[in-house]
Amino acid sequence: MKRVKQFAAVAMAVMMVAPTLSFAANHREAPITALDRLADITDYFSFVSYDDPSKVTFLLNVDPLLEPSNGPNYFPFDPNILYEIKIDNNNNAVEDIKFQFRFRTEFRLPPQIPRRIAEGIYTGPIGIDQGRNAPPGGPAGVPPGTPIVPPAITALDGPGSEGLTIRQTYSVAMVRGSGGEGGDDDDDGDSNATNLTGGRRLIAVPSNVGPRTMPTYEAPGGLFQQGIYDLGNGVRVFAGTTDDPFWIDLGAAFDTLNLRSAGIVLGPGVDGDDFTNINAEDVAGYNVNVIAIEVPIAMLTRTNRQEPATSPAATIGSWGTTSRQTMTIRRPSSTPVTNGPRPNPFAVSGEFRQVQRMANALTNELFVGNGFKDSFSVSEPRNDLRFSRFFFDPYLARQINAQVPVVRVPDPPRTDLRPLYQYLPPIAAPGTPLGPIADLLRLNTGVPPTPPGARSRLGLVGNGPRRDPAGYPNGRRVHDDVTDITVRLTVGVFNPAFNVPPNNLLGDGVNTNDTPQFETFPYVWFAHDGRNSRHIDPGEPGCTQGQGAPCTPPDENP
Repeated sequence: MKRVKQFAAVAMAVMMVAPTLSFAANHREAPITALDRLADITDYFSFVSYDDPSKVTFLLNVDPLLEPSNGPNYFPFDPNILYEIKIDNNNNAVEDIKFQFRFRTEFRLPPQIPRRIAEGIYTGPIGIDQGRNAPPGGPAGVPPGTPIVPPAITALDGPGSEGLTIRQTYSVAMVRGSGGEGGDDDDDGDSNATNLTGGRRLIAVPSNVGPRTMPTYEAPGGLFQQGIYDLGNGVRVFAGTTDDPFWIDLGAAFDTLNLRSAGIVLGPGVDGDDFTNINAEDVAGYNVNVIAIEVPIAMLTRTNRQEPATSPAATIGSWGTTSRQTMTIRRPSSTPVTNGPRPNPFAVSGEFRQVQRMANALTNELFVGNGFKDSFSVSEPRNDLRFSRFFFDPYLARQINAQVPVVRVPDPPRTDLRPLYQYLPPIAAPGTPLGPIADLLRLNTGVPPTPPGARSRLGLVGNGPRRDPAGYPNGRRVHDDVTDITVRLTVGVFNPAFNVPPNNLLGDGVNTNDTPQFETFPYVWFAHDGRNSRHIDPGEPGCTQGQGAPCTPPDENP
């Protein structure tokens, strides 16, 4: 009882101070990416696959806060961007392996519809059950019975795909070493590049526009599952629009953490509940573009085998990047193309230059100063020593302490934060070479995945049974609450002296995503459909992985 009273006193003191912090996800986190939305990396994930501990899954999410109903072209990947996932396996913060993704856009005419009619189709996806024909007494010039609307879209290719009038295909390359752009089929690429696509046509899964147009989108064998490709040798890929797996009370956070209830200190009951949101989940109902790849661990380590967690070779560092070529010129208007590859409206040339990178969650948002964010975005991790003053004396920690003095934080230099930026326990095994100061998402591939029933959203910052060794910052899973974890790391919970209330109870009151997540590749959930989607408004309890009120109201008129 004495400890309960002490906690209550601390919590009341914190709430009375009215904290004014500010944090958010990697959504528009730097000036350069706020202006180049398609190149903005929203989140990056790396984790040992839940259903196959011999593999690692990487997710690169781009293009933030996609409104599901925002047609008619929805959310294409940019064919002018080189999307890459980079892996360091010898502790020098330089990529030893790269996976590169390039996209192409094509326009397609439904073959059953007369060309002059089909050329007037105004939207990317279109279709309804078995299709619609011109009725008797319709507008002149088209005989009754002529196909007008194609059948509903039930396939990415072949029969059932006729209504997918705008479609994207992509290629995947693996590069060993630190050079070359081997992902574009038109490029010669680097001599170390291996085209993993072969002769296969990989098709990106489009946004789910609604139940009439895409009635089998979520069904077994439907559009979503059709977008999962086995490339051989244990490698699987997926690209497409999905639910955004990030969660946060975004509006309250940007209003200098004007949280709607409980302040910044969560009660033990709320903190221990991974399925309840007491504040608004403002990313609920939004989609994001996802690139996913699952790779055998033996392809990633420097020893070319799966290592135990105690091995210095078990831990890899990785990050995602988006890059553009150095010169872009807008072409003059050209002859329309209605059936075939879409001509690039830009003339692009020159070497690829990085626009954005991401590894640890929220580093650029919470740690790097505003005037340095663009420089950080375009720089290489091996050069991060110049940003180390932000990493090891974070302004946010001082701000929290200034506004909420009962939250004490360690003195700089913050050696407790070194595991985020060097190869150190509790992520890497003792004896692992430290490597330079570098923002990498480090993953000990020898730590097995945690079963669903034992999994904790708090990852490595949880205490006792809430500590989950397979969670962030040991890699990052789609189930990890990186907002709460990062804020607690910022106030020192890796230091036992500061792993006490209220430090280890800080959070935004949003503990879970609005949708469930899959337990198998690609792990992210279906895209919200454009017709029936909705967003959780401030004050609503929100959807909590299907355990709360439904996000989508019953469909009365499919």
